[in-house]
Amino acid sequence: MERNERILCELLKYPGNNVCADCGSKNIEYAAYNIGIFICARCSGIHRSLGVHISKVKHLKLDRWDDYQIDRMKEVGNTKAKMKYEERVPPCYRVPKEDDPPVLVEQWIQAKYQREEFCHPERQKYTSGYYSGFLMKRGKEDSRYRSRKFILSEKDDTLSYFITEYKEPKLPKAVLRISELNVVLAPEKMNIHPYSLQITFLKDGTTRHIYVYHEKAEEITNWYMAIRCAKLHRLQVAYPSASESELANFLTEDFAREGWLWKTGPRISDGFKKRWFALDNRKLMYHDDPMDSNPKGEIFIGHSSDGYSLKMGVSTGVRDQGFSFMLATPERVFNLSAQSEVDRDLWIEVLERVIERPLTPQDIAVSNRLVRKRTNTNSMSIFSPR
Repeated sequence: MERNERILCELLKYPGNNVCADCGSKNIEYAAYNIGIFICARCSGIHRSLGVHISKVKHLKLDRWDDYQIDRMKEVGNTKAKMKYEERVPPCYRVPKEDDPPVLVEQWIQAKYQREEFCHPERQKYTSGYYSGFLMKRGKEDSRYRSRKFILSEKDDTLSYFITEYKEPKLPKAVLRISELNVVLAPEKMNIHPYSLQITFLKDGTTRHIYVYHEKAEEITNWYMAIRCAKLHRLQVAYPSASESELANFLTEDFAREGWLWKTGPRISDGFKKRWFALDNRKLMYHDDPMDSNPKGEIFIGHSSDGYSLKMGVSTGVRDQGFSFMLATPERVFNLSAQSEVDRDLWIEVLERVIERPLTPQDIAVSNRLVRKRTNTNSMSIFSPR
């Protein structure tokens, strides 16, 4: 092993250098030597796309290192670089991890080193509590995407969108409450539109999904962060004694799991039907299609002490079609079947974590709104299979 390679191996043992400076991966293979950081293979590709005027990348073992490049790595390192490039990351900003969507990691790296947003907070376009612009929105009925003007107002607790075929739209097509919506990045679901969001909210006691995209990765990420910032600021007013780190856990939440399951109806004679399931915090929703505007039904997942539990197999009299499990709620037992043993075990694992987690005041509020819908509609309950 040549001298410079040995030095790099030693530097990797320093605190902070043993994980990727940008996503936290433990698989360190590269370095951006002009910045002075150690990074993983995926992040190295993003760094190369920035251009050599911003980031100069080398493989730790396969490339030849000069002494001055080694000296730069000694001088800086991941910890010192973070102190500079992440000095003023706003608490609402979602710092990506290794397995997060590519657009999130890409824009994090661009924001740090290209736009230097966290060295110059005035460049952060998403923290003011107001954001507006045009997004392509999927139609509820015909699935076509049309341009809509969206306006986010933290002061009014609203996210509104307008039909833009008219020159000066006066009234919004819809007004959503920021405090009651969740937004997730949806590149896998909307694969032809990699810079996309799924906005989920309660309307009249049931869930509604809106799908939007933008051609620019920076713009869709700004929308995502603007919603998070507005939610944080409103939570800080509502819970002044809570810390920013505590409140940041309630801004947005990725679906804990999504995928196809088969479910039966409430009668023993009902056969299994294929449905797309999505677990949004404590709401287990099922749909005919992954991009339906509304779920066919929703199951609120409460705590084990309230009668919620999971069990392998199916109810007596129900024909087991393999890889089945039961979800028991106070209302009924849901017979579900996965595509494989691994898939079933993953669903059970994630649902068990929810069942054992104490309810928050926000969880109880959602539960109450769903229950009111059930009570008002009787047989057309959102908890009933349709």
